[in-house]
Amino acid sequence: MGLQVYTASVTSSQAIRKQQERINAVLTSNKIEFEEIDIAIIDGAKDKMRQLAGNDKLLPPQFFFDNKYLGDYTTFDEKIEDGLLKQFCSGE
Repeated sequence: MGLQVYTASVTSSQAIRKQQERINAVLTSNKIEFEEIDIAIIDGAKDKMRQLAGNDKLLPPQFFFDNKYLGDYTTFDEKIEDGLLKQFCSGE
């Protein structure tokens, strides 16, 4: 399964859209494989994302590794700043 990123292709939030674009750019440029799970298209994906994270108000983007919750965009950004992106994306 590996790294999973829950996103929303349909959103009125400019902030969410920009976060998702940056995530894609960073992961792609670092050659990190990931599965994008679009909660706007896949039935039940939003509920599963919220259940796995234990938060019924969660919004994308959210990160998981083998269905283990890793964090949100802020966590992702902090890991980049700390030089821990590869470890974060491998579930460490």
